[in-house]
Amino acid sequence: MQNLTTSFSIWPPSQRTRDAVIKRLIETLTDKSVLSDRYGVVPADEAAGFARSIEEEAFNAVPTGTDGGEDVVEILQAYSKEISKRMLDFVKSRSVESVNVNDGGDVVKEVKEDKDED
Repeated sequence: MQNLTTSFSIWPPSQRTRDAVIKRLIETLTDKSVLSDRYGVVPADEAAGFARSIEEEAFNAVPTGTDGGEDVVEILQAYSKEISKRMLDFVKSRSVESVNVNDGGDVVKEVKEDKDED
């Protein structure tokens, strides 16, 4: 009988997987959620560009060489953490400063403070 072996690799992710991550980032940034309740919904065109940047920067930020299974898991965790960190930094940067006009016509600068300091 012929011995069939199947190889399964989680790192580096395929382009299909990376595209799925980007799609999910876009959904997260544009849909109503706890994140959007706090920082606001991002317009789809803006979210698409930033989602691609976030994923690419996160992918490039983690090491690519692996020696064993544990290293692969650590790399995947680092990739996920980088994506989360960059997405949160992005939404925070969008919400830091908003400009409102009050009843007297004066421009009022409103700064939202983040209660969860890192």
